[in-house]
Amino acid sequence: MAEQRHGVGLTGFASMPPVPPALPSSDELEVLVRIRDLLAGRRFALLTGAGLSTDSGIPDYRGPGSPPRTPMTYQEFVKAAANRQRYWARNHIGWSHLRHADPNQGHRAAAELERRGHLTGLITQNVDRLHQDAGSVNVVDLHGRYDQIVCLDCRRTYSRRLLAGMLEELNPGFIDRAKESGLVEIAPDADSTVEDQALISSFVVAVCPACGGTLKPDFVYFGENVPKDRVETSYRMVDDAAALVVAGSSLTVMSGLRFVRHAAKDGKPVVIINRGATRGDDKATVKLEAGVSESLTWLAAELPPV
Repeated sequence: MAEQRHGVGLTGFASMPPVPPALPSSDELEVLVRIRDLLAGRRFALLTGAGLSTDSGIPDYRGPGSPPRTPMTYQEFVKAAANRQRYWARNHIGWSHLRHADPNQGHRAAAELERRGHLTGLITQNVDRLHQDAGSVNVVDLHGRYDQIVCLDCRRTYSRRLLAGMLEELNPGFIDRAKESGLVEIAPDADSTVEDQALISSFVVAVCPACGGTLKPDFVYFGENVPKDRVETSYRMVDDAAALVVAGSSLTVMSGLRFVRHAAKDGKPVVIINRGATRGDDKATVKLEAGVSESLTWLAAELPPV
């Protein structure tokens, strides 16, 4: 999960071509063959994390070389209007970047694995919707979705694209001024790091068009619980599977780690593909330190039909 930094001048908004995956090395290929043989004839659940989307130009939180991230927590968001102003100013910039991201070969490989009947389901910790864009159907967006917002007061939901228009009307030319400042870096989950505090303090926050309430991205913040129905659906995917494959997640948060522990407790093989250590390594039947896109692409091509 190599660091992906996008910032000075916010270049790349209009076009973010996915990075072609490299071919597996000989050492990686040896482990991939073991994984193929382990999964052959078995349907498995696939759990993906940010390491799958870095090849689409989306930064991750904890990949090797990634800068320290301090995302806003749910408690901070609801506590103060100034925090929400800072968040939405940064998100307005970050969303302008993320909405141009395209699925990479790893996303397409996951869709192919589903199409060929290998998957009981796909659980993703990413909010970028790139799995759906690539053609995956049976997907649990565990942490929600970046392209939707929710009112914390009346619970109505709206498209993020609608909010973008509202924010642009309230803050004409804001993104252009951010580009000109040269003090912005794109961060994970449609966020950004903005050093120009005067720019932040000038930002006007939109309210719910229906009730005037507080709008929040419809994804799970740090310090917020994953909705129960998503967790239950994900457990069913793991229960219906003969194995679990984790691709591109450090499993730092319990929302994903719980499924690794659940599968291991049931005696099911656990495969982890990730650059760097994960909290689930002690439960892994096979651990592969390699790029996620190239590994899933190889497996999609090499796994025999179920």
